[in-house]
Amino acid sequence: MGLSGTLSASRRPTDGQLELARQVAAGGAKPDAAIRKVPASVYTDPDYWQREKRAIFDRLPQILCPTALVPEAGMAVPHDATGRPLLITRDGDGQAHVFLNVCRHRGTRLVEGNEVQCTKKLVCPYHAWTYAVDGRLLALPRSDSFPGLAKDEYGLVELPSLESGGLIWFSPQPDPDWTDARTIGADMDAFGTADHVLFRRKTHTVRGNWKLIMDAFLESYHVTRLHAKTIGPFFKDGVTSGDQVGPHSRSAVGRLEEMETVDLHDMAALRRVVTFAYQMLPGALIIPSPDYVNVMTMMPRSHDLTLVEDFMLIPEEPAPDSSGDKARDHWERSWALLDGGVFASEDFRAAELGQQGLASGAVEELTIGTLEGGVRRYHEIVEEALRAAN
Repeated sequence: MGLSGTLSASRRPTDGQLELARQVAAGGAKPDAAIRKVPASVYTDPDYWQREKRAIFDRLPQILCPTALVPEAGMAVPHDATGRPLLITRDGDGQAHVFLNVCRHRGTRLVEGNEVQCTKKLVCPYHAWTYAVDGRLLALPRSDSFPGLAKDEYGLVELPSLESGGLIWFSPQPDPDWTDARTIGADMDAFGTADHVLFRRKTHTVRGNWKLIMDAFLESYHVTRLHAKTIGPFFKDGVTSGDQVGPHSRSAVGRLEEMETVDLHDMAALRRVVTFAYQMLPGALIIPSPDYVNVMTMMPRSHDLTLVEDFMLIPEEPAPDSSGDKARDHWERSWALLDGGVFASEDFRAAELGQQGLASGAVEELTIGTLEGGVRRYHEIVEEALRAAN
Protein backbone atom coordinates (compact mmCIF):
# COMPACT_ATOMS: atom_id res chain seq x y z
CA MET A 1 0.00 0.00 0.00
CA GLY A 2 2.98 2.28 0.35
CA LEU A 3 3.39 2.35 -3.42
CA SER A 4 -0.04 3.89 -3.78
CA GLY A 5 0.76 6.64 -1.32
CA THR A 6 4.02 7.43 -3.12
CA LEU A 7 2.62 7.54 -6.63
CA SER A 8 -0.78 9.12 -6.05
CA ALA A 9 -0.09 11.55 -3.20
CA SER A 10 -0.69 14.54 -5.47
CA ARG A 11 -3.83 13.11 -7.08
CA ARG A 12 -7.25 14.33 -6.02
CA PRO A 13 -10.64 12.68 -6.51
CA THR A 14 -13.14 14.05 -8.99
CA ASP A 15 -16.24 15.80 -7.69
CA GLY A 16 -18.29 12.66 -8.29
CA GLN A 17 -15.86 10.43 -6.40
CA LEU A 18 -15.69 12.92 -3.54
CA GLU A 19 -19.47 13.04 -3.19
CA LEU A 20 -19.67 9.24 -2.97
CA ALA A 21 -16.90 9.23 -0.35
CA ARG A 22 -18.77 11.83 1.71
CA GLN A 23 -21.90 9.69 1.62
CA VAL A 24 -19.89 6.69 2.86
CA ALA A 25 -18.37 8.80 5.64
CA ALA A 26 -21.88 9.81 6.67
CA GLY A 27 -22.93 6.18 7.00
CA GLY A 28 -23.86 5.34 3.42
CA ALA A 29 -26.66 6.25 1.08
CA LYS A 30 -30.25 5.83 2.18
CA PRO A 31 -31.41 2.33 1.17
CA ASP A 32 -34.40 1.69 -1.04
CA ALA A 33 -37.73 1.94 0.75
CA ALA A 34 -39.14 -1.35 -0.51
CA ILE A 35 -38.13 -4.67 -1.99
CA ARG A 36 -38.25 -5.05 -5.79
CA LYS A 37 -38.60 -7.93 -8.24
CA VAL A 38 -36.55 -8.89 -11.31
CA PRO A 39 -37.91 -11.56 -13.70
CA ALA A 40 -35.75 -14.68 -13.83
CA SER A 41 -36.26 -14.75 -17.59
CA VAL A 42 -33.83 -11.84 -18.11
CA TYR A 43 -31.09 -14.31 -17.18
CA THR A 44 -32.45 -17.52 -18.72
CA ASP A 45 -34.27 -16.55 -21.93
CA PRO A 46 -32.06 -16.90 -25.06
CA ASP A 47 -34.33 -14.51 -26.97
CA TYR A 48 -33.91 -11.84 -24.30
CA TRP A 49 -30.13 -12.20 -24.64
CA GLN A 50 -30.40 -11.74 -28.40
CA ARG A 51 -32.31 -8.49 -27.82
CA GLU A 52 -29.56 -7.36 -25.43
CA LYS A 53 -26.90 -8.22 -27.99
CA ARG A 54 -28.56 -6.17 -30.72
CA ALA A 55 -29.51 -3.23 -28.51
CA ILE A 56 -26.46 -3.02 -26.25
CA PHE A 57 -23.39 -4.99 -27.31
CA ASP A 58 -23.85 -4.25 -31.03
CA ARG A 59 -24.58 -0.54 -30.50
CA LEU A 60 -22.97 1.03 -27.44
CA PRO A 61 -19.35 2.15 -26.92
CA GLN A 62 -17.50 -0.36 -24.76
CA ILE A 63 -14.13 -0.91 -23.10
CA LEU A 64 -11.80 -3.34 -24.83
CA CYS A 65 -8.71 -3.19 -22.63
CA PRO A 66 -6.51 -0.91 -20.55
CA THR A 67 -3.82 1.26 -22.12
CA ALA A 68 -1.29 -0.91 -20.29
CA LEU A 69 -1.95 -3.83 -22.66
CA VAL A 70 -0.39 -1.92 -25.59
CA PRO A 71 1.68 0.81 -23.91
CA GLU A 72 4.37 1.31 -26.57
CA ALA A 73 4.38 2.38 -30.21
CA GLY A 74 4.51 -0.52 -32.65
CA MET A 75 2.33 -2.87 -30.61
CA ALA A 76 -0.64 -4.89 -31.87
CA VAL A 77 -2.96 -7.43 -30.23
CA PRO A 78 -5.89 -9.35 -31.76
CA HIS A 79 -9.19 -9.27 -29.84
CA ASP A 80 -11.91 -11.73 -30.83
CA ALA A 81 -14.09 -12.03 -27.76
CA THR A 82 -16.64 -9.35 -28.77
CA GLY A 83 -17.65 -11.61 -31.66
CA ARG A 84 -15.77 -9.42 -34.14
CA PRO A 85 -12.19 -9.99 -35.37
CA LEU A 86 -10.63 -6.85 -33.90
CA LEU A 87 -7.04 -5.66 -33.85
CA ILE A 88 -5.85 -3.09 -31.30
CA THR A 89 -2.66 -1.24 -32.27
CA ARG A 90 -0.55 1.72 -31.23
CA ASP A 91 1.09 3.68 -34.05
CA GLY A 92 4.42 5.49 -34.17
CA ASP A 93 2.85 8.69 -32.82
CA GLY A 94 1.50 6.83 -29.79
CA GLN A 95 -2.13 6.83 -30.91
CA ALA A 96 -4.25 3.73 -30.27
CA HIS A 97 -6.42 2.32 -33.06
CA VAL A 98 -9.05 -0.42 -33.33
CA PHE A 99 -9.23 -2.13 -36.73
CA LEU A 100 -11.00 -5.13 -38.14
CA ASN A 101 -8.33 -7.83 -38.16
CA VAL A 102 -8.95 -8.55 -41.84
CA CYS A 103 -6.71 -8.12 -44.88
CA ARG A 104 -8.32 -5.91 -47.53
CA HIS A 105 -7.16 -8.22 -50.34
CA ARG A 106 -9.07 -11.47 -49.88
CA GLY A 107 -10.45 -11.07 -46.36
CA THR A 108 -7.87 -13.25 -44.62
CA ARG A 109 -7.36 -12.90 -40.88
CA LEU A 110 -4.33 -10.65 -40.63
CA VAL A 111 -2.80 -11.35 -37.19
CA GLU A 112 -3.22 -14.73 -35.50
CA GLY A 113 -3.40 -15.62 -31.82
CA ASN A 114 -4.33 -13.35 -28.93
CA GLU A 115 -0.98 -12.21 -27.58
CA VAL A 116 0.58 -8.77 -27.91
CA GLN A 117 3.04 -8.41 -30.78
CA CYS A 118 5.77 -5.80 -31.08
CA THR A 119 6.05 -4.89 -34.75
CA LYS A 120 5.94 -1.93 -37.10
CA LYS A 121 4.46 -3.99 -39.92
CA LEU A 122 1.50 -6.34 -40.18
CA VAL A 123 1.95 -8.94 -42.93
CA CYS A 124 -0.94 -11.03 -44.22
CA PRO A 125 0.02 -14.74 -44.03
CA TYR A 126 -1.73 -15.51 -47.34
CA HIS A 127 -0.32 -13.13 -49.96
CA ALA A 128 1.95 -10.92 -47.82
CA TRP A 129 0.06 -7.68 -48.19
CA THR A 130 1.77 -5.47 -45.65
CA TYR A 131 0.20 -2.82 -43.41
CA ALA A 132 1.53 -0.27 -40.95
CA VAL A 133 0.18 -0.31 -37.38
CA ASP A 134 -1.70 2.88 -38.26
CA GLY A 135 -3.67 0.83 -40.82
CA ARG A 136 -2.04 2.07 -44.06
CA LEU A 137 -1.37 -0.44 -46.80
CA LEU A 138 2.40 -0.21 -47.26
CA ALA A 139 3.17 -2.77 -49.92
CA LEU A 140 1.89 -5.77 -51.85
CA PRO A 141 3.87 -8.32 -53.88
CA ARG A 142 3.65 -8.05 -57.66
CA SER A 143 1.83 -4.75 -57.53
CA ASP A 144 1.93 -4.82 -61.33
CA SER A 145 -0.77 -7.50 -61.19
CA PHE A 146 -3.17 -4.99 -59.64
CA PRO A 147 -3.21 -2.25 -62.28
CA GLY A 148 -4.81 0.96 -61.09
CA LEU A 149 -5.07 -0.12 -57.43
CA ALA A 150 -4.77 2.92 -55.13
CA LYS A 151 -3.02 1.81 -51.94
CA ASP A 152 -4.46 4.69 -49.94
CA GLU A 153 -7.93 3.22 -50.53
CA TYR A 154 -7.00 -0.21 -49.17
CA GLY A 155 -6.07 0.52 -45.58
CA LEU A 156 -7.45 -1.59 -42.77
CA VAL A 157 -11.07 -0.94 -41.81
CA GLU A 158 -10.96 1.22 -38.67
CA LEU A 159 -13.70 1.38 -36.05
CA PRO A 160 -14.34 4.45 -33.87
CA SER A 161 -12.20 4.34 -30.74
CA LEU A 162 -11.21 6.49 -27.79
CA GLU A 163 -8.36 6.28 -25.31
CA SER A 164 -9.17 8.08 -22.08
CA GLY A 165 -7.92 7.67 -18.53
CA GLY A 166 -5.90 4.58 -19.35
CA LEU A 167 -8.80 2.75 -21.03
CA ILE A 168 -9.25 1.92 -24.73
CA TRP A 169 -12.86 2.02 -25.90
CA PHE A 170 -14.38 1.15 -29.27
CA SER A 171 -17.78 1.64 -30.81
CA PRO A 172 -19.48 -0.92 -33.08
CA GLN A 173 -21.50 1.96 -34.58
CA PRO A 174 -20.29 5.13 -36.34
CA ASP A 175 -20.39 8.59 -34.73
CA PRO A 176 -20.51 7.52 -31.06
CA ASP A 177 -21.02 9.94 -28.18
CA TRP A 178 -17.90 9.71 -26.01
CA THR A 179 -19.12 12.11 -23.31
CA ASP A 180 -19.65 9.47 -20.61
CA ALA A 181 -16.45 7.64 -21.55
CA ARG A 182 -14.48 10.84 -21.00
CA THR A 183 -16.15 11.36 -17.61
CA ILE A 184 -15.12 7.85 -16.61
CA GLY A 185 -11.67 8.67 -17.99
CA ALA A 186 -11.40 11.65 -15.64
CA ASP A 187 -12.14 9.34 -12.70
CA MET A 188 -9.46 6.93 -13.94
CA ASP A 189 -6.99 9.81 -14.15
CA ALA A 190 -7.66 10.40 -10.45
CA PHE A 191 -6.42 6.84 -9.85
CA GLY A 192 -3.46 7.31 -12.20
CA THR A 193 -4.62 4.37 -14.34
CA ALA A 194 -2.97 5.62 -17.54
CA ASP A 195 0.43 5.48 -15.81
CA HIS A 196 -0.01 1.93 -14.52
CA VAL A 197 1.62 -1.15 -16.04
CA LEU A 198 0.12 -4.56 -16.73
CA PHE A 199 1.03 -7.18 -14.14
CA ARG A 200 -1.31 -10.05 -15.04
CA ARG A 201 -4.02 -10.82 -17.59
CA LYS A 202 -6.38 -13.79 -17.57
CA THR A 203 -9.60 -14.78 -19.33
CA HIS A 204 -12.19 -16.69 -17.29
CA THR A 205 -15.00 -18.79 -18.73
CA VAL A 206 -18.07 -18.27 -16.56
CA ARG A 207 -21.11 -20.45 -17.16
CA GLY A 208 -23.58 -17.78 -16.23
CA ASN A 209 -25.46 -14.82 -17.62
CA TRP A 210 -23.39 -11.64 -17.86
CA LYS A 211 -25.82 -9.74 -15.62
CA LEU A 212 -25.45 -12.31 -12.84
CA ILE A 213 -21.74 -11.44 -12.82
CA MET A 214 -22.50 -7.73 -12.84
CA ASP A 215 -25.06 -8.11 -10.03
CA ALA A 216 -22.36 -9.17 -7.58
CA PHE A 217 -20.62 -5.82 -8.04
CA LEU A 218 -23.78 -3.73 -7.78
CA GLU A 219 -24.53 -4.28 -4.09
CA SER A 220 -22.62 -4.66 -0.83
CA TYR A 221 -25.18 -6.92 0.86
CA HIS A 222 -23.11 -9.98 -0.09
CA VAL A 223 -19.64 -8.64 0.75
CA THR A 224 -19.29 -9.73 4.39
CA ARG A 225 -21.04 -13.04 3.60
CA LEU A 226 -19.88 -14.38 0.24
CA HIS A 227 -16.39 -12.98 0.88
CA ALA A 228 -16.27 -13.93 4.58
CA LYS A 229 -12.96 -15.82 4.16
CA THR A 230 -11.26 -13.29 1.84
CA ILE A 231 -12.01 -9.55 1.74
CA GLY A 232 -15.28 -9.45 3.68
CA PRO A 233 -13.71 -8.75 7.10
CA PHE A 234 -12.21 -5.49 5.75
CA PHE A 235 -15.56 -3.83 4.99
CA LYS A 236 -18.46 -2.33 6.91
CA ASP A 237 -21.70 -4.18 6.27
CA GLY A 238 -24.01 -2.21 4.02
CA VAL A 239 -22.10 1.09 4.15
CA THR A 240 -22.19 2.08 0.49
CA SER A 241 -23.15 4.82 -1.96
CA GLY A 242 -23.65 5.04 -5.69
CA ASP A 243 -24.65 7.18 -8.66
CA GLN A 244 -24.76 7.12 -12.45
CA VAL A 245 -22.49 8.39 -15.21
CA GLY A 246 -24.88 8.13 -18.14
CA PRO A 247 -25.73 4.41 -18.36
CA HIS A 248 -22.75 3.45 -16.18
CA SER A 249 -23.00 2.83 -12.45
CA ARG A 250 -20.39 4.13 -9.99
CA SER A 251 -20.31 2.98 -6.37
CA ALA A 252 -18.24 3.17 -3.21
CA VAL A 253 -18.03 0.81 -0.24
CA GLY A 254 -16.72 1.71 3.20
CA ARG A 255 -13.78 -0.13 4.72
CA LEU A 256 -13.46 -0.73 8.46
CA GLU A 257 -11.23 2.27 9.14
CA GLU A 258 -12.86 5.32 10.65
CA MET A 259 -12.96 8.30 8.29
CA GLU A 260 -13.16 11.29 10.63
CA THR A 261 -9.46 12.12 10.35
CA VAL A 262 -9.03 11.16 6.69
CA ASP A 263 -8.42 13.90 4.11
CA LEU A 264 -10.96 12.85 1.50
CA HIS A 265 -9.29 15.16 -1.04
CA ASP A 266 -6.13 12.99 -0.92
CA MET A 267 -6.76 10.09 -3.29
CA ALA A 268 -4.13 7.83 -1.72
CA ALA A 269 -5.66 8.32 1.73
CA LEU A 270 -9.18 7.98 0.36
CA ARG A 271 -8.42 4.64 -1.30
CA ARG A 272 -7.35 3.18 2.04
CA VAL A 273 -10.81 3.72 3.54
CA VAL A 274 -13.15 3.57 0.52
CA THR A 275 -13.21 1.08 -2.36
CA PHE A 276 -14.77 2.40 -5.56
CA ALA A 277 -16.28 0.22 -8.27
CA TYR A 278 -17.45 1.01 -11.81
CA GLN A 279 -20.14 -1.15 -13.39
CA MET A 280 -20.28 -0.28 -17.08
CA LEU A 281 -22.87 -0.82 -19.78
CA PRO A 282 -22.13 -3.00 -21.68
CA GLY A 283 -20.49 -5.34 -19.22
CA ALA A 284 -17.20 -4.10 -17.87
CA LEU A 285 -16.01 -3.67 -14.30
CA ILE A 286 -13.30 -1.49 -12.83
CA ILE A 287 -12.23 -2.18 -9.24
CA PRO A 288 -9.50 0.13 -7.85
CA SER A 289 -7.96 -1.44 -4.74
CA PRO A 290 -5.83 0.67 -2.37
CA ASP A 291 -2.69 0.22 -4.47
CA TYR A 292 -3.66 -1.37 -7.81
CA VAL A 293 -6.54 -1.52 -10.30
CA ASN A 294 -8.46 -4.43 -11.82
CA VAL A 295 -10.20 -3.90 -15.15
CA MET A 296 -12.56 -6.68 -16.19
CA THR A 297 -14.32 -6.85 -19.54
CA MET A 298 -17.30 -9.14 -20.01
CA MET A 299 -17.96 -10.70 -23.38
CA PRO A 300 -21.14 -12.83 -23.42
CA ARG A 301 -21.18 -15.78 -25.80
CA SER A 302 -24.78 -16.77 -25.04
CA HIS A 303 -27.45 -16.21 -22.40
CA ASP A 304 -25.63 -18.57 -20.02
CA LEU A 305 -21.95 -18.30 -21.00
CA THR A 306 -19.68 -15.28 -20.50
CA LEU A 307 -15.97 -14.67 -21.01
CA VAL A 308 -14.41 -12.31 -18.47
CA GLU A 309 -10.94 -10.91 -19.13
CA ASP A 310 -9.26 -9.62 -15.97
CA PHE A 311 -6.36 -7.16 -16.18
CA MET A 312 -4.39 -6.32 -13.03
CA LEU A 313 -2.64 -2.95 -13.29
CA ILE A 314 0.09 -1.88 -10.84
CA PRO A 315 1.74 1.54 -10.39
CA GLU A 316 5.18 0.57 -11.70
CA GLU A 317 7.31 -2.35 -12.79
CA PRO A 318 9.04 -4.08 -9.85
CA ALA A 319 12.72 -3.17 -9.69
CA PRO A 320 15.21 -5.83 -10.93
CA ASP A 321 16.70 -6.31 -7.45
CA SER A 322 15.76 -7.61 -4.02
CA SER A 323 13.32 -4.74 -3.44
CA GLY A 324 11.67 -5.68 -6.71
CA ASP A 325 11.38 -9.29 -5.58
CA LYS A 326 9.54 -8.13 -2.47
CA ALA A 327 7.20 -5.96 -4.53
CA ARG A 328 6.63 -8.76 -7.04
CA ASP A 329 5.69 -11.13 -4.23
CA HIS A 330 3.21 -8.54 -2.92
CA TRP A 331 1.57 -8.23 -6.34
CA GLU A 332 1.48 -12.01 -6.85
CA ARG A 333 -0.35 -12.42 -3.54
CA SER A 334 -2.75 -9.62 -4.46
CA TRP A 335 -3.43 -11.22 -7.84
CA ALA A 336 -4.06 -14.62 -6.26
CA LEU A 337 -6.40 -13.07 -3.68
CA LEU A 338 -8.59 -11.11 -6.06
CA ASP A 339 -8.47 -12.90 -9.41
CA GLY A 340 -8.34 -16.45 -8.12
CA GLY A 341 -9.95 -16.09 -4.72
CA VAL A 342 -12.50 -13.28 -4.71
CA PHE A 343 -13.48 -13.05 -8.39
CA ALA A 344 -13.14 -16.60 -9.73
CA SER A 345 -13.90 -18.67 -6.62
CA GLU A 346 -16.57 -16.42 -5.12
CA ASP A 347 -18.19 -13.84 -7.45
CA PHE A 348 -18.00 -15.86 -10.68
CA ARG A 349 -18.89 -19.08 -8.86
CA ALA A 350 -21.94 -17.38 -7.33
CA ALA A 351 -23.02 -16.36 -10.85
CA GLU A 352 -22.70 -19.95 -12.05
CA LEU A 353 -24.69 -21.27 -9.08
CA GLY A 354 -27.31 -18.59 -9.73
CA GLN A 355 -27.60 -19.66 -13.37
CA GLN A 356 -28.00 -23.29 -12.34
CA GLY A 357 -30.75 -22.43 -9.87
CA LEU A 358 -32.66 -20.06 -12.16
CA ALA A 359 -32.49 -22.51 -15.08
CA SER A 360 -34.47 -24.99 -12.96
CA GLY A 361 -37.51 -22.72 -13.06
CA ALA A 362 -37.91 -22.88 -9.27
CA VAL A 363 -37.78 -19.08 -8.98
CA GLU A 364 -39.81 -16.96 -11.40
CA GLU A 365 -38.72 -13.65 -9.89
CA LEU A 366 -35.62 -12.57 -7.99
CA THR A 367 -36.32 -10.62 -4.81
CA ILE A 368 -34.16 -7.50 -4.52
CA GLY A 369 -33.77 -6.14 -0.99
CA THR A 370 -33.38 -2.56 0.14
CA LEU A 371 -29.56 -2.88 0.24
CA GLU A 372 -29.49 -4.08 -3.38
CA GLY A 373 -30.72 -0.92 -5.10
CA GLY A 374 -27.78 -0.94 -7.51
CA VAL A 375 -29.06 -4.19 -9.03
CA ARG A 376 -32.51 -2.68 -9.55
CA ARG A 377 -31.09 0.47 -11.16
CA TYR A 378 -28.81 -1.45 -13.52
CA HIS A 379 -31.67 -3.63 -14.74
CA GLU A 380 -33.78 -0.54 -15.34
CA ILE A 381 -30.96 0.91 -17.46
CA VAL A 382 -30.76 -2.31 -19.50
CA GLU A 383 -34.51 -2.14 -20.09
CA GLU A 384 -34.22 1.50 -21.16
CA ALA A 385 -31.53 0.54 -23.68
CA LEU A 386 -33.76 -2.21 -25.07
CA ARG A 387 -36.67 0.20 -25.48
CA ALA A 388 -34.47 2.84 -27.10
CA ALA A 389 -33.31 0.33 -29.70
CA ASN A 390 -36.83 -0.59 -30.77
